[in-house]
Amino acid sequence: MNILLILILTLVFFWLAYRFYGSYISRAIGIDEKKATPAHTMRDNHDYIPAHPYVLLGHHFAAIAGAGPIVGPTIALFYGYIPVWLWILIGTIFFGAVHDYTSLFVSVREGGRSMAEVASRTMGKSGFILFILFTIVMIVLVTSAFLGLTAKALTSLAPLSMLKLGADQVWLATEMQDGILKAKIGGIASTSVILMTMAAPLIGFLLYKRKTSIWIMTALAVFIATFSIIFGFNFPLSVDVNIWMLILSIYVLFAAGVPVWLLLQPRDFINVHILYAGLAALGAAIVSSGLQGLTLKAPAFNIAEASGHFSLGSIFPVLFITIACGAISGFHALVAGGTSSKQLGSEKEARPIAYGAMLIEGVLAVCVFIAVGAGLQFADYRALVFPMEAAASNPILAFAIAVGNILYMGLHIHPAFGTILGILLVEGFVITSLDAAVRLNRYLFEELWRALFKNPPAFLKSYIFNSGISVILMLGLGASNAYITIWPIFGTANQLLAALTLTCISAWLLIRRKPVWFTVIPALFMIASTFTSLIMLLFQKYLPTKNYPLVIADLFLLLLSFALIAKAADLFTRHFREKRGETLEHEEEEEHLADEIHLG
Repeated sequence: MNILLILILTLVFFWLAYRFYGSYISRAIGIDEKKATPAHTMRDNHDYIPAHPYVLLGHHFAAIAGAGPIVGPTIALFYGYIPVWLWILIGTIFFGAVHDYTSLFVSVREGGRSMAEVASRTMGKSGFILFILFTIVMIVLVTSAFLGLTAKALTSLAPLSMLKLGADQVWLATEMQDGILKAKIGGIASTSVILMTMAAPLIGFLLYKRKTSIWIMTALAVFIATFSIIFGFNFPLSVDVNIWMLILSIYVLFAAGVPVWLLLQPRDFINVHILYAGLAALGAAIVSSGLQGLTLKAPAFNIAEASGHFSLGSIFPVLFITIACGAISGFHALVAGGTSSKQLGSEKEARPIAYGAMLIEGVLAVCVFIAVGAGLQFADYRALVFPMEAAASNPILAFAIAVGNILYMGLHIHPAFGTILGILLVEGFVITSLDAAVRLNRYLFEELWRALFKNPPAFLKSYIFNSGISVILMLGLGASNAYITIWPIFGTANQLLAALTLTCISAWLLIRRKPVWFTVIPALFMIASTFTSLIMLLFQKYLPTKNYPLVIADLFLLLLSFALIAKAADLFTRHFREKRGETLEHEEEEEHLADEIHLG
């Protein structure tokens, strides 16, 4: 199938979804652009601070994207491009974008509270504790997987032959590995990310303290991003993968506590321009290659072979948990309730930032499977992503090389530069999600202590203590398990969190007598998918291999989710028994009824 046709159809479907379905969701949930948001009413210039919508979109998109829309579609392509494409389209429009939009809206209406605190409002204190424990476990799995992926990206080596370079080339620093001369493409990304992080406080100071024009800051951010890459070409940093994991852990430990305007948001603001440029270049290459008649080399359907592979399994539920961030992701609700809801200047900006960012991520996921499916021979794809030894799997390198090849075919950019751009894309997505996730886990631990103790001891309020717990758990699990081992349970936990978030949002909307069908239907599907996946992983993988840390995590997730769904089911049955079906006209009535139901 021609790759341009796939991209055009995707863009048309997504535009229609934003224009019509997104508008319907806005009316159904009751968006009010005149209502003051927590960024204004609770402004503290630390966590709560109104952000320019363009800046917030950059932060939100960079934080939610992570490795999911790159690694997930790359792995899932083994099932064939038709199942992957259909799930991204349907999942993004009716599942992920609705999940992201409604979770941001509910968090804003609840004063910038996390979804765990919203669960407290709808399902009581026990619901809050269950939700927060589940979320903490899920984020530990997320950060453990992303820590390994980030370190993998920053240390990647690519054979010169795959980059179409000879041994006498002088562009890239090289290293001999297993008798093969390889380029240090990960070292370029390493230098780039360090320079962008060092420049972030300057951007934050100029943007928020000196109130410098957003367009001047955009130009400065583009200059810094470009300079960091050029500097990386000349001075690539070579660090062992385990050392990188330790460095990243120390960095996120401290990054989780500094003001969001000083490091997290401005670093994302710089980095997102690389992501935008990469997406634009990839899109342009797909258009140009498609006009030249390029088609996908991957099969339309390969379900039998993929279902029988030891790293995957049956298309249901594996496809729906492998492609997480590219279709629906519970992690997005954590970003929405953890940082974005505290920086949203107006409710009218919620649709472009939440629903819109999810559609952009869906476009990215489609571009990824197009690039991998058209830029690699299927035999090369198998060798890189599904080798005989699971630990040797490198979907990041497969994606990067595919980007290099398709940029060469479409735009005549040398494969070496395109491959480096692919690595920079992966690095940019995963590291922004990594430090955002640890910051979110810090918030969750603080909320948990406040729920368990009437007056928590001082050390439990310390961001170093709470970030430290998150980092220790992340590093311990990430160092002892390859990311390819963690990915299935991370994907399952992530999708289960999305299901629970949609359940919680449904309860919130139901209490206020608003429509809920658009959140209940995706919630039910994701519950079925993730419960099946957890049971399969437990009995087919973790128990037979005696991987006890993941056995414990699997059982813990099952128990917590069962308890939460039981709480939600009780709320729903009580609501329908009382036949509260009419629509409320005023917000005061909504809040009064919410308090009444919450109290008993």
